[in-house]
Amino acid sequence: MAMSEAGALSFRWGIPKEPVSLDPDMRSFLAEHVGSATPWPAESPAGWVLAAPRLSDDDLATLRTIVGDEHVRIDREARLAHLGGASFSDYARRRVGDVADAPDAVVAPETHDEVEGILRACAERSVAVVPLGGGTSVVGGLRLDRPHIALSLRRMNALVDLDSTSAIVTVGPGITGPRLEALLAPRGFTLGHLPQSWQRATIGGYVATRSAGQASTGYGRSDDMVESLVVATPRGTLELGRGPSSAAGPDLRGLFVGSEGAFGVITRVALRVRRLPTERIYEGVLFPDFAAGREAFREAAQSRTTADVMRLSDGDETRTTLLMSAPGGVAGAALDRYLRLRGVEASRSSLAIIGWEGVDRDAVRARRSATWRVLKRHGAVSLGRRAGESWRRHRFEGPFLRDALLDAGYLVETVESATSWTQLPALHDAVHAALAHSLGPRPGPYVMSHISHVYETGASLYTTVIAVADRADPVGQWSRAKRAVTDAISDQGATITHHHAVGRDHAPWLIQEIGPLGVEVLESVKSGIDPGNVMNPGALLPD
Repeated sequence: MAMSEAGALSFRWGIPKEPVSLDPDMRSFLAEHVGSATPWPAESPAGWVLAAPRLSDDDLATLRTIVGDEHVRIDREARLAHLGGASFSDYARRRVGDVADAPDAVVAPETHDEVEGILRACAERSVAVVPLGGGTSVVGGLRLDRPHIALSLRRMNALVDLDSTSAIVTVGPGITGPRLEALLAPRGFTLGHLPQSWQRATIGGYVATRSAGQASTGYGRSDDMVESLVVATPRGTLELGRGPSSAAGPDLRGLFVGSEGAFGVITRVALRVRRLPTERIYEGVLFPDFAAGREAFREAAQSRTTADVMRLSDGDETRTTLLMSAPGGVAGAALDRYLRLRGVEASRSSLAIIGWEGVDRDAVRARRSATWRVLKRHGAVSLGRRAGESWRRHRFEGPFLRDALLDAGYLVETVESATSWTQLPALHDAVHAALAHSLGPRPGPYVMSHISHVYETGASLYTTVIAVADRADPVGQWSRAKRAVTDAISDQGATITHHHAVGRDHAPWLIQEIGPLGVEVLESVKSGIDPGNVMNPGALLPD
């Protein structure tokens, strides 16, 4: 990776195929509802001061013996290219040239035995190890200021086996979502896991963080897909998972699915795949308000008539979505007239995206009809397939829009949680109140939410906030807001994370979620597998 590319990717999501900018309508909306901001140019990476590697020559020589000289790099380009993390705080630090969390070396193994050898050597030398796939953590899961190596899994990116009869694919942890889908599609399969970070994230990262995708209501979360794992730890190898289900004691896979590299490194994973859909129907839908849409989603989940994708925006998110795009080609006064004829007031409406997929056309249409019977009982109005297809085509562009907002001088960040249907309205209000109070003054911040995954007993809530960035202390600005909103989530009895994982940002609240004894159980596992605390220290469990 060239220096310019490494630097660019350090303080932004990436370089889009087409430029993403804020149009005049969006700038006016931001000025009115958030406040005016001044452009926030990032410092040139050429001027970043990168400290010398803190590993000894003997440490580096040992690592080179294990993986080869060319796969242990301490040069500036490699270290900057492996700055992990894609949160607002990560990008804000780098915009001002703070790269104190850069790894001291980048080590790229190719085999399980090499990974195990690296972990043993690092344990003996008390060198911390941060496993790195796509580097997309938004909860500080890769941020470490003490001496450490970035264990790059990019070379472990093979499709090892596809059992077509059992519909199980076995892969290396470094394979990305796009590469896996490209390899599965000609064979008639799909993983169907499409998180917002899909373009960069790796399968190992999915599993290590218990990732959820945009179609997880239909396909399941990543933790639902795991059939077996091979894990390297400082104390040896674990091979976990036999058959589709087992009663052979507690399922030890659960210790590593979601372990965030704190217990070991996943070196091979077998996943359940599905037949590649040949029929897809995506539609835009408007409900009279967020409450009506929420009740429709609850009824669909509890009557088992859900679609594969079910995404419901609250009024504030609906407003911005309609501003940035015209679903179905209907906008402005024409949209208002269309909705009034159907008893929906545009200013209070709630936008949903509903998608069904499958290999049997009649079955997909029958599922759609069953879902729509529920939606109509709650006042749903169709915006047609054009709106749904527009969302499907552009659904991975959000991070590029965030780059544009950061360049314009705005803080943009997300928080997510999940709770029961009963508690969901209170959680929504508490999250919005905490962010509004901690990120004032008026007119901002602008807070908007959507339901992204539904279950019979509850749903996830995903919230985005935009505020004028405090250029004097942007990291502190968000840290205060993060504390306030995570306290509010915990006080509501909701989970501190539905799919972003714990990382370092959520670790202080883990004790409130699982209790002191629960933390002790995880600490005992950590000390048994990683007694030297070299595996991603501070992630999952406070360091």
